[in-house]
Amino acid sequence: MPANETAPPVKKKGRRARLIVLVLVLALFAGLGYGAYWGVDSVRASFPQTTGSLKVPGLTGTVEVKRDAHGIPQLYADNDDDLFRAQGFVHAQDRFWEMDVRRHMTSGRLSEMFGAGQVETDAFLRTLGWRQVAQAEYDKKLSDETKKNLQSYADGVNAYLKGKSGKDLSVEHAALKLTDEYQPEQWSPVDSVAWLKAMAWDLRGNMQDEIDRALMSSKLTQAQIDELYPPYPFDRNKPVVEGGKVTGGQYAPQASGGSTAMGAQTSTGTGTGTGTGTSTGTGSGLAGNATAQGAAVGLSTQLTSLAKTLDEIPAILGPNGSGIGSNSWVIAGKYTTTGKPLLANDPHLSPQLPSVWYQMGLHCRTASAQCQYDVSGYTFSGMPGVVIGHNNDIAWGMTNLGADVTDLYLEQVKPEGYVYDNKVIPFTTRDEVIKVAGGTSKKMTVRITNNGPLVSDRSSELGTVGSRAPVASSAPDRGNGYAVALRWTALEPGKSMDAVFKLNKAKNFEEFRKAAADFEVPSQNLIYADGKGQSGNIGYQAPGRIPVRGAGDGRMPAPGWDSKYAWKTGKDGSVEYIPQSELPFESNPSRGYVVTANQAVIESGTGAGKYPYLLTTDWGYGARSQRINDLIEAKIKDSGKISTDDMRAMQMDNSSEIAALLTPMLAKIQVDDPDVRSAQKLLEGWNYTQENDSAAAAYFNAVWRNILKLSFGDKMPKELRIEGSCMNVRADSSGPADELAETVRECGTRGPDSAQPDGGDRWFEVVRRLVKDEKSPWWHSPAARNKPAAATRDELFARAMVDARWELTAKLGKDQSTWSWGRLHQLTLKNQTIGTEGPGFMQWLLNRGPWNLGGGEATVNATGWNASSGYGVTWVPSMRMVVNLNDLDKSRWINLTGASGHAYNSHYTDQTTMWAKGELLDWPFGKDAVDKATVDTLTLTP
Repeated sequence: MPANETAPPVKKKGRRARLIVLVLVLALFAGLGYGAYWGVDSVRASFPQTTGSLKVPGLTGTVEVKRDAHGIPQLYADNDDDLFRAQGFVHAQDRFWEMDVRRHMTSGRLSEMFGAGQVETDAFLRTLGWRQVAQAEYDKKLSDETKKNLQSYADGVNAYLKGKSGKDLSVEHAALKLTDEYQPEQWSPVDSVAWLKAMAWDLRGNMQDEIDRALMSSKLTQAQIDELYPPYPFDRNKPVVEGGKVTGGQYAPQASGGSTAMGAQTSTGTGTGTGTGTSTGTGSGLAGNATAQGAAVGLSTQLTSLAKTLDEIPAILGPNGSGIGSNSWVIAGKYTTTGKPLLANDPHLSPQLPSVWYQMGLHCRTASAQCQYDVSGYTFSGMPGVVIGHNNDIAWGMTNLGADVTDLYLEQVKPEGYVYDNKVIPFTTRDEVIKVAGGTSKKMTVRITNNGPLVSDRSSELGTVGSRAPVASSAPDRGNGYAVALRWTALEPGKSMDAVFKLNKAKNFEEFRKAAADFEVPSQNLIYADGKGQSGNIGYQAPGRIPVRGAGDGRMPAPGWDSKYAWKTGKDGSVEYIPQSELPFESNPSRGYVVTANQAVIESGTGAGKYPYLLTTDWGYGARSQRINDLIEAKIKDSGKISTDDMRAMQMDNSSEIAALLTPMLAKIQVDDPDVRSAQKLLEGWNYTQENDSAAAAYFNAVWRNILKLSFGDKMPKELRIEGSCMNVRADSSGPADELAETVRECGTRGPDSAQPDGGDRWFEVVRRLVKDEKSPWWHSPAARNKPAAATRDELFARAMVDARWELTAKLGKDQSTWSWGRLHQLTLKNQTIGTEGPGFMQWLLNRGPWNLGGGEATVNATGWNASSGYGVTWVPSMRMVVNLNDLDKSRWINLTGASGHAYNSHYTDQTTMWAKGELLDWPFGKDAVDKATVDTLTLTP
């Protein structure tokens, strides 16, 4: 049996009950019960001091904290130690509740704060072992300078914590203290390093696709699955880099011809993408061989349970579905109105309150060997340094590269260990104790194979799956059952924290690339700009620790008992990764700009001009990136020059690629119902932009959602359909039933962030290929009450138009003149801890909104929504910035929320309305500009 906790995981009702108790306490604090004076006193007690002076133990000199009208701080110090000590202190002033919850999450200790309802989440995170990996990084991998900076930062946090508890820290901490006498512990450097594990988890690549493809195999053929995962359209959407090659162990940008490399791998599992259901890939079964195919029969239950577990893990950066992404681009000086480069970035992450980002400047009064930093940008509360931004010499931005750095392995388990090449190898084990607030501690054992920890051990359902899962005779004997292991690059200690400080200090492209080489996990697209010389320089680097696989291509779970499917290793036994020197980069490309928006980085393969390594087959499909390319090229062609305002306007572009494709088809469909015809007329003359006041955008997106449901959603296995979405299926199969068939009721089980079809740009590509075949089986939909069966594309589209009309009538009213996309497409900012569950007054207390937004899925203004679950905003441009390398003080920036994490502070959400309108704030950098913008100055003294 799998080594589970000593007691079954407690369900969410335990967590909800505890949160309700906390909210009742918070309601009293807010003056709802025992008087306004106590409420005001408790709420304001934790607000930071922003003027005058404060003593901070350990400082060697004074540090000035200059805040502008939005509470954004700029720090000035005389040495690195004081600078990072002050950064830790100021982060804790504004965001300690966020920091405290995050460190409990990354170490699998949420139960210590929130009780038994978090045991299952903690158990899964303990199984991954983020904290152990972070500790190993700190002990063995990071440079002495990085460790010194981390310790200084931790000392600053602890200086803030000294003598404080309860309401002195936050209103949330006050509630915890009243219910449990909760006392925050000291901050440690490893708490900061562990943050990077959470960042890597939310940007982990194609793990969800790997699970979904395997689950689809229970209901769809391999040819059908290939149609739902078409290859990247290189002929239509440009990759990040073009024309480079690997030669002599180095990547050479803008070269011609192909190459081969020692240990190179090529893509073999992408399918032909013809829309006919054929495939050239190896995706059949588990990983393409008879042994694997036999084991695949018993895999569905394991992966279903694992998918449910993943839905429960708090997403610090983004949802689990395919929406997560980002935009960044940089324009060479020859094409800008300033004569120097302009660089834009807007990472698309989960909407959170407070925002995951914290704007800050870190400045040395005088540059020296003891004081090396003059940098400003977006930081993570709980971690020193600047993650995205600029220093006095260079600017940089990031988007998720999406490299395939995770693999799931089905393991043959026996009582004494796991099978590998016909031998039984003992598990490596680790015992864990989960402390539970107000309850009994839970013990658990983590079992680890050579392919990683057994993530399936964390589900009581998986404990018996091996005894009941049917397995074909070609697979190994099941013994006591199969288990699922996770192989992930982030579970090996690395040096990404070193990269942060190196980026902050880099002065040129060479130093930028050296810093990028240490940015191992998560793998990010890094863009670059500087203002040196007559017109400055631009560039790009793809960093990351990306494995070289043996057999298989990472598209499906692999058989862990067969060494052919293991990641390749060198003579010393260490994993073989794509050499950093052979990862793609560009320097001043002749086209004059670089765009990264989660599209393919480069085309892999064995032919001429192909990159010899497989980065992934699960790229974003390039809808956003190509739109940005088109906007840039059109502007250059029109005026030859691009301004800072042009960059901002591009960030707010709401054009819908799928609307441009489908609207002309929808307009031609014969509609008899006058109400539906009236809605159809909204699409006449529409320019496909999704402004928040657009009735046409509201109706089109409702039609799109219903097209997806009828053609794909109703054909998905229940494990991928949204939880609570029920339908009648034929009793003799899992397919949709018509009115005459004997039926059973089947309900979906997937969470709202990861249910399918989600409507992202993969589905754009699927539908783009299928609309050419008007009689494709995907357009078949059985008859339903008062609705005829659909057998062709136009018949299904007509059904979707009818369903959309009545859906919007129910949601927005019958009067179309009152319809707008923003009324459907709303953003509510939720406190990511207590504010995510509970009764209405909890939302009133901690949450803010809604805001009616424009934009949409796979648009440049990427306010994403999951078509399976509704129209609400699930991911957003979490910040926006435009850096002007000609005059850094004329750069612009905005955050999703505000600097403060305190619910009633004036800077809690003071940037959100401006963000929603697409406005940007001035971003002062030089001392004179900062002084001019300063409204509050706090002096930290020894």
